[in-house]
Amino acid sequence: MSKKAWLVALFAVCLGLGARAYYDSYQVKQQQAQAGALQSDGQPFNLFNEADPRPRIVYFGYTHCPDVCPTSLAVLSAALKSLPQSTQDAVAPVFITLDPKRDTSEKAAEYAHFFHPAITGVSGSNEQIDQLAKRYGVLYQITELEDSAMNYAVDHSSYFYFLSPNGELLEKVPHTLNPQMITAAISRVTDTNKEP
Repeated sequence: MSKKAWLVALFAVCLGLGARAYYDSYQVKQQQAQAGALQSDGQPFNLFNEADPRPRIVYFGYTHCPDVCPTSLAVLSAALKSLPQSTQDAVAPVFITLDPKRDTSEKAAEYAHFFHPAITGVSGSNEQIDQLAKRYGVLYQITELEDSAMNYAVDHSSYFYFLSPNGELLEKVPHTLNPQMITAAISRVTDTNKEP
């Protein structure tokens, strides 16, 4: 192979790799935009809104959950109520349903507000929910329930995900009955987000 042909081939390979990297980056941004474009109470809700500087406290569950979700949201509510209003205002608590088939954005919002008025309840498409669940390692599966009016349950892991506005995972707190674990995490993430 001549030197010129070799250089042309090398250029083509580099161009192909550059195009692939650009495409992959574009795909990630598109997936993030789609996953972040949810709905709350019938209105658009962007989980990754960088114009809102508050850390998010995200909990994944569903409104028909018999025990874990109500307990977790009650603990989150107790943690928020124990903090000064200025600290409560410095975070954005979000409940994301893992059951968009039954949980409309209105239903998710109503459910979340039952526990605390500051908790935003959101829903989205199955694809959006799946993308978010995969991104943060949320495990869930549909379990059919015979002879039950509910028809199915959504078995899921139970964590509080503390996220930066761009979606970066700052901290993850496992299911707890102790609100102080949540308040301690809130203190840590709000301290790191304070202006120097």
